[in-house]
Amino acid sequence: MRSLGSAMHTFSHDLAIDLGTANSLVYSEGKGVVVNEPSIVALNTITHQVEAVGLEAKEMLGRTPQNIVAVRPLRKGVIADFKVTEKMLAHFIQKAHGRKFFVHPRIVVSVPSEITQVEKRAVTDSASRARASEVYLVDQAMMAAIGAGLPVMEPAGNMVVDIGGGTTDVAVISLAGVVYSKSVRVAGDEMDESIIRYIKQKYNLLIGERMAEQIKIQIGSACPLEQPIEMEIRGRNLMQGVPQSIIIKDSEVREALSDCVGLIVHAVRSALEKVPPELSADLVDRGIVMAGGGALLRNLDKKLSEETQLPVMLAEDPLCAVVLGTGKLLKDFKFLKKVSLDAY
Repeated sequence: MRSLGSAMHTFSHDLAIDLGTANSLVYSEGKGVVVNEPSIVALNTITHQVEAVGLEAKEMLGRTPQNIVAVRPLRKGVIADFKVTEKMLAHFIQKAHGRKFFVHPRIVVSVPSEITQVEKRAVTDSASRARASEVYLVDQAMMAAIGAGLPVMEPAGNMVVDIGGGTTDVAVISLAGVVYSKSVRVAGDEMDESIIRYIKQKYNLLIGERMAEQIKIQIGSACPLEQPIEMEIRGRNLMQGVPQSIIIKDSEVREALSDCVGLIVHAVRSALEKVPPELSADLVDRGIVMAGGGALLRNLDKKLSEETQLPVMLAEDPLCAVVLGTGKLLKDFKFLKKVSLDAY
């Protein structure tokens, strides 16, 4: 892979953003990842003012007074609330630049591969209104591949599976181009919702998003574990209306996640069926690289390997792979122009 550098004069104010459903990351040239926070905004419904953004807003989830609501402005990988996204982006840009309000950076934003023209326009407009001078949109899966260190410039097949909060992006890349890509709106958030539904149906216990995420992280898995584990969870008993705690096992969570895992596996298998034979041969040797927070689900790599008969590896830094790949484009304007998506 040739270096993604030298072709573009570096501007220290330029930013690369992984605008994620669950988390947003901002990369600043020369500084690295300067923002890594949940994509959540706490709004005052009376004054319409932003009370908190990111980590501070996440702490408020499910615990706010009636006049404050914690909003997740992105759903399934796309903007659900235009104005709140704009405020969140402005906050993260200011934070990345040390609260300097006069800075108007060029911004590169990674987006899901099957984003619509309307959704592209929404991202571009949000970034522009958040004080960006220029906005470039790039494919999330391509950025994950670059961030994971795959040799995307070579005439050989590289497969990446990027499992974020709202979408799972599957792509096969060769000669710096996307040969095949597929985005399915099943990822980390859908896993959390599946856990909530399962606990509600089986135990008549209502749990919140944060508890569901903790369950997924602590005892969630795609394949049986060597040593079974369990966890105490708390919620509200729907029959009695009172707080209750119960113990659940990893096997139950695995059952709750089975449909989500199955859809991700199906997306990967579909991609393999549509790849040209020459590139399929490359994948036998190179295997599949997984990135994104959802890739950290226990034994998901093992499950994918069993289903595809290919080696499956985790990116060195799955959570930051997309933003690190996007960040490399800040040094190479020629390559950025080549891979950027037409916003209109």
